[in-house]
Amino acid sequence: MAGKIDEQLFSARAHALEQHCPQCGAELVMRNSKRGPFLGCAGYPACDFIKPLHHNDGHVVKHLGKACPDCGEELLLRQGRYGMFIGCSGYPACHHIESPERKAEDTQLTCPECGQGHLLERKSRYGKTFYACDQYPGCHFAVNAKPVAGHCQQCGFGLLIEKKLAGGSKLQCADRKCHAYQDA
Repeated sequence: MAGKIDEQLFSARAHALEQHCPQCGAELVMRNSKRGPFLGCAGYPACDFIKPLHHNDGHVVKHLGKACPDCGEELLLRQGRYGMFIGCSGYPACHHIESPERKAEDTQLTCPECGQGHLLERKSRYGKTFYACDQYPGCHFAVNAKPVAGHCQQCGFGLLIEKKLAGGSKLQCADRKCHAYQDA
């Protein structure tokens, strides 16, 4: 079934884009870059005027009803170019921002590798939970499973991890060289 191309759709889009450059008066044309489409002056390079097509200006998603710790204005949940954030409604006078993510939880377990730091619950850039030493970048110790206090029965390593298996949870040595399951 051969369809007919609706020329009105193309002319309506072109008509919507018909704008003139405020600097030189030339027509603005649609251009593309690695950051997406934008309107640029047809007189380029003589005129370098550009206009973004969509803005990620931190529009308000939700009023939180809490006071800003800096100025006392209301805090807002906003959507910005790099994701969600909590910002002060008094912006630009007040520049207070926070992350909506909860703070890293301390497991109160000492790092078995450096012996100085504690293991903290963290999230990878893909949203997966892991536990790492708070002395990073000095100490690179990290485990993917939940750490448990204890010593390995086989090698004596100072940390165990909780491994979830089909038959239930088991404790396993956190040392990458050992990984021995522990007897109950």
